[in-house]
Amino acid sequence: MVFSSLVFLFAYLVVTLLIYYAVPRAARNIFLFFINLLFYGWGEPMLVFLMVFNIFFNYLGGFLVDKFRQDKKKKKLFLILTCALDIGILAVFKYTGLIVDTVNLLPFLNIPTVEISLPIGISFYTFQTMSYVIDVYRDDAPVSKSFINFGTYVALFPQLIAGPIVRYRDVAYQLEHRRETLDRFTKGVKLFCIGLGKKVLIANQMGALTTAMFSNTEENGVLGTWVGILGYTFQIYFDFSGYSDMACGLGNMFGFEFLKNFNYPYISTSITDFWRRWHISLSTWFKEYVYIPLGGNRKGVRRQIINLLIVWGLTGLWHGASYNFIFWGLYYGLLLILEKFVLKKFLDKLPVVLRHVYTLFIVMIGWGLFYFTDVGQLFGFLGDLFNFGNGAISESALNITLSYLPVLVAAGVASTPLASSLYAKVSQRKYIWIAETAFCAVVLFVSTASLVQQSYNPFLYFRF
Repeated sequence: MVFSSLVFLFAYLVVTLLIYYAVPRAARNIFLFFINLLFYGWGEPMLVFLMVFNIFFNYLGGFLVDKFRQDKKKKKLFLILTCALDIGILAVFKYTGLIVDTVNLLPFLNIPTVEISLPIGISFYTFQTMSYVIDVYRDDAPVSKSFINFGTYVALFPQLIAGPIVRYRDVAYQLEHRRETLDRFTKGVKLFCIGLGKKVLIANQMGALTTAMFSNTEENGVLGTWVGILGYTFQIYFDFSGYSDMACGLGNMFGFEFLKNFNYPYISTSITDFWRRWHISLSTWFKEYVYIPLGGNRKGVRRQIINLLIVWGLTGLWHGASYNFIFWGLYYGLLLILEKFVLKKFLDKLPVVLRHVYTLFIVMIGWGLFYFTDVGQLFGFLGDLFNFGNGAISESALNITLSYLPVLVAAGVASTPLASSLYAKVSQRKYIWIAETAFCAVVLFVSTASLVQQSYNPFLYFRF
């Protein structure tokens, strides 16, 4: 993983950018399409065929939906067939094991478990292609006239493997008419460096802290267990938001603008507010393509509650083929229902600080549900969070905490808008570009040195 990251940074990306800007503008999407497929198939070439098949049948689905726009029955039929194929492929590759395990709970069945490798990023690009066909059906997006342009959109390597989920209607114009500029390229470099620093210098360190603490939660004491989940809380945020920043930065380098995927979720004052700020592209997708079509809040309170539970159950399932992800989704669904219909007036009267504390407490418990795929370990962890019989904090947990304390403090500050607010005050100064260049150079150098030295470099959202 470390070697692959360095090859990407200093070989693949550099060569790709040089060739991209060297070829004529009319040929840039053709180049991007094939270089995207090369990128995706580097580790597992056979997966390219699945990707190309996905591109082809969704392109065809959009074409047929548009062609029979005046025939409502045929138009709807082609929409259903395309989406059913999308969901079917996703189910086979991602959920076969969970389905088999669930069916085997019946006492008279013992179906052999089938091991199927999960294609990287399949959840992201499946949702993208589904949104395209649905938007064409709704007349919310133009049908793509070019297979190459559509393929470039689906397989665009900056955001292919871990999002954000980019809808076709948001980039349709850019695919044909974008103009690469020095200002946009510079903006992309800065954003990429910020994301790289988040990932390598903060997320990886927090991941190491979490691994150390969760090797045996019973020996940590209550505070040690809370430090472990705090580390994971920071790890998953800086891992995913760092990747989203890098994806948006890379997009800028190629002339694209992607929508923001995170907006400082850990400063939220409610769970509702948290989900307006966390993984915005996924929340928007489920709202527009599941919640509203189900009826949203238009069919009474009872139906709205059912709709929310369906959406959040699916949100959890989208993240992984394991029961803990379903529990995690329903956990948030129930909390959002409680906030909307019971707690809102009470929460609005609380001081802002207490609302922050309430939200972070709920979120950290939620990340525990997300982290432990084994139900037995999950319940053990939840007990250890409040079991003072294990002591406040063990000596080893205290030593680990103190060794990571500077990074914990840095993560806490970096998860707020403080730095961006300070930058906004000085961003228009005459020679600020010198400080920006120096900052990017330092982050790139330190991140590279860190990648060379460490073997721990996971991207958590690759598996989704």
